[in-house]
Amino acid sequence: MHLKRLSTGILFPSGLCLLALAIITSMVVGPMAISFSDSVKALAPWDTNLPAHIDIVIHQIRLPRTLLGIAIGAILALCGAVMQGLFRNPLADPGIIGVSGGASLGAAIAIVVFAPLVASYPLLLTLGTVPVFAFIGGAVSTYLVYQLGTDKNGTSVTVMLLAGVAIGALSGAALGLMNYFADDQALRDLSLWSMGSLAGATWPGIGLAFATLTTLLTLFYRDANGINALLLGEAEAKHLGINVQQLKRRLILLCAAGVGIAVSLTGVIGFVGLIVPHIGRILAGPNHKTLLPLSALIGALILLVADMLARIAAAPAELPVGIITAILGAPFFIILLTQQKGRMS
Repeated sequence: MHLKRLSTGILFPSGLCLLALAIITSMVVGPMAISFSDSVKALAPWDTNLPAHIDIVIHQIRLPRTLLGIAIGAILALCGAVMQGLFRNPLADPGIIGVSGGASLGAAIAIVVFAPLVASYPLLLTLGTVPVFAFIGGAVSTYLVYQLGTDKNGTSVTVMLLAGVAIGALSGAALGLMNYFADDQALRDLSLWSMGSLAGATWPGIGLAFATLTTLLTLFYRDANGINALLLGEAEAKHLGINVQQLKRRLILLCAAGVGIAVSLTGVIGFVGLIVPHIGRILAGPNHKTLLPLSALIGALILLVADMLARIAAAPAELPVGIITAILGAPFFIILLTQQKGRMS
């Protein structure tokens, strides 16, 4: 089915309005009933004389997780859009090619090894070892997948996807070992992020997430024309003056860094990087100059909505947001796989 593509003059203002509405709604949704008007007042920069309990819930619980959801959703969507453009395959995303699995294993190693030091150094895991180890894990797994899928004739996307499945399975087995050897505190930390959750949002973590998002968006946007050239094929991109191998390495390293940091802050949140770029292409087309910022905007909106669903789906309990994104994303992936199976060879 062909859908008429919308202009950026309509898409971005509309998306920003929806995101603003979702932010305010996110202040409302939760076990404690807070009215829409009180949520707006709580976000105002001036003194509104709201009850102390409402002010605490908004500024210490709901606002931090909302901001973290915006940053993480945008990061995952950006990395997904770049991966799909880089490999010229709509089934590629950081999870499918093994980046998320490697990052998860790296973060798990950091949590288990450095758990005894958390009591003395509370920011050690949030801003220190976990992001670094998650980045290393994601980078190593990505490098292995890339090397397995590349030979003198170029890069085979099919081989790379299969290698990603193998690396993901190996990472899953190693992650199981980490759970087996973890003590009670480390096991609790592992359980919290293994299903993906925004509940552990902290202001330092939010700062790290937005710094990562800003850096990725800037660097990816600078390479948008190069990614567009890759859509024509590697040979054509070389004829256009693109250093293809250097571009690939740079983009893969940046995606590994982004996903590694996202995993370290929220755990594994799947399918955002897979479905969001497709929505962006349907709305605005394949030009990455538009697709990249639009994917970031849609990713932020989708993860924020998924987090609100996680809060109300089993109220007063709260589901991990990774479960919600999997429930929403898995059917989309099956449909996409059905459409693509005749083209994969």
